[in-house]
Amino acid sequence: MGCEMCIEACRAHKLSAGKDAVAALRSVRWGGKPAYALVAPAFLGQFGDNVSPGQLRAALKRAGFAGMIEVALFADILTLKEALEFDAHVLSESDFQLTSCCCPQWIAMIRKSYRDLVPRVPPAVSPMVAAGRVVKRLYPGAVTVFVGPCLAKKSEARDADIADAVDYVLTFQEMKDVFSILGIDPGSAETDDREHASRSGRTYAYSGGVSAAVSATLDRIRPGRTIPLQSRSTSGVAECKAMVAEVLAGKGGANFYEGMGCVGGCVGGPRAIVPREDGRRNVERYGDKSIHRTPIDNPYVIELLGQLGFDTIEKLLEASEILTRTL
Repeated sequence: MGCEMCIEACRAHKLSAGKDAVAALRSVRWGGKPAYALVAPAFLGQFGDNVSPGQLRAALKRAGFAGMIEVALFADILTLKEALEFDAHVLSESDFQLTSCCCPQWIAMIRKSYRDLVPRVPPAVSPMVAAGRVVKRLYPGAVTVFVGPCLAKKSEARDADIADAVDYVLTFQEMKDVFSILGIDPGSAETDDREHASRSGRTYAYSGGVSAAVSATLDRIRPGRTIPLQSRSTSGVAECKAMVAEVLAGKGGANFYEGMGCVGGCVGGPRAIVPREDGRRNVERYGDKSIHRTPIDNPYVIELLGQLGFDTIEKLLEASEILTRTL
């Protein structure tokens, strides 16, 4: 699955983590095309306790990026899509849906080991891929660089059906090293604040965050639904496999299942810089500061969907070259 566990378990030592910092930096600074940093929702606190999102954006611009995009905005869009998918397909007590599209370990595990469950997974790309594709549509020729705590994202970005979205994947540690090499201290950077994502999109970074986001969004767009969303979430590969086994045995006890490969979710990723408990608290605080609570309340989501040709939210259920993939 391209994750840290694969590298650690390879007794022949033939697997190693890809290092993309030099190639990415060369493209960003001297490639002659505008480059955008797509920053994972887990970024809070990773580059210093008091580094604000606006300071990180300014530091990335000093490093050569044309701008910083919070992937949480695209998590908002995928939250809305998953809520609509649940409403359209979970129509009886026996129906259920599996998420999370944001975790490549979870999706790879379902695709490779539990093919019978693939129809239960909404045909959605990850927020990273959605962000990359939208940036390339809005800024033709742009270079996209994802920055996050995950090694498996490097593998995901090379999947044949979605390899058009993200040019480079850097871990938080790689990005920190780039700042160090360039003599950039994000904590002393000027601030360049933008408010785009809702609380729902920002809290994708920890286990249970996706379920809470989809549930809150479903309550907003389909209040009083006959069959309510009942979620169950877990993290860590062993725990995910145990949950899937119970689902297959008819003992899952829910109708919306969320799995994340790293313990604690993305905040527990192998290249996160701060401990996962601190990472979760940072993300929760950032989410609580959001002006908008769910994607349907977020005018940036509605405006962006309009730019992309989705004149109603129901259009998100249709096949889209930006938001859809075939598992």
